[in-house]
Amino acid sequence: MKTYIFSSLFFASLFLTELFSQNLVFTVTGALPVDEMGVTLQHEHLLVDFIGADSTGYHRWERDEVVEVMLPHLLALKKEGCETFIDPTPAYLGRDPLLLKELSLKSGLNIITNTGYYGAVEDQYIPAHAWDETFQQLACRWISEFENGIEGTGIKPGFIKIAVDRKVPLSEIDTKLVKAAAEAHRKTGLTIVSHTGYGERAFEQLAILEKNKVAPDAFVWVHAQHGTKEDHIKAARLGAWVSLDNAKDREGRLEEFVTRLTYMKENDLLHRVLISHDAGWYRPGEENGGKIRGYTYIFTTLIPALKQNGFTEAEINQLMETNPAKAFAIHKREL
Repeated sequence: MKTYIFSSLFFASLFLTELFSQNLVFTVTGALPVDEMGVTLQHEHLLVDFIGADSTGYHRWERDEVVEVMLPHLLALKKEGCETFIDPTPAYLGRDPLLLKELSLKSGLNIITNTGYYGAVEDQYIPAHAWDETFQQLACRWISEFENGIEGTGIKPGFIKIAVDRKVPLSEIDTKLVKAAAEAHRKTGLTIVSHTGYGERAFEQLAILEKNKVAPDAFVWVHAQHGTKEDHIKAARLGAWVSLDNAKDREGRLEEFVTRLTYMKENDLLHRVLISHDAGWYRPGEENGGKIRGYTYIFTTLIPALKQNGFTEAEINQLMETNPAKAFAIHKREL
């Protein structure tokens, strides 16, 4: 028995050493070496349920119907050469790890889900217990999902997803979420991905992380396209990840992305940038999930435009492969 216990502890130690060696991510089908992530879309959605934290749940959708609608979009993406799909839909807003696993197996894409809570949009997607619990208690919930799997599925989250309201200074509940994310990161090494928007909110969060001994490179500033180019430079130089999301066929959007990416390139900060469509969005309660936006615009339109504006293959690979792998690799980034 003593030999067995020693062996178990030894192999557990080896596993943790490997886990925090910056070499792995967790997908819905298991651990994956980061050098096998390949071309990655790092902020896309499959299903999102906007009914509210007190009403959402798996009863709101039929997985078979969602698979029927969404699988063709994933297969189209796979044909463009994408290999990994990161879904930041959080708990109480439509996260369904078993749905993601089924779509992963049927599409051949690596899919990564998350832990954490969403505090934007006036907090309507925050569960009731989060208002009363301490940030340490919330962190324990998220750490447990990482250690034990989500809701008995055995599926582990690959990152921490939080959100803050973008047009006001951080509220008490927003601050609690950021502190909980810091605590969970220090225990798990999971990257903190925060729906943020404006630069002021990003720097408020970075200041909280610093007080809680978490380094800026553990933080992804989501929807950074709402911030200024100067804020992008400042955040990137601190070491944070600047995520330009919502690339799509809208007047002026292509030029905006090319301009912002060129600016980061000219300032030698392309290695701190992430890009995505923020697309998909099967909506329960709407016929056929509503109007689904596909995941191919970056490949068919944005990348060709970048090449026409002087971006090399190496720089495209930096954006689509190297940066997501570095951003989401599981390791503790502490101060």
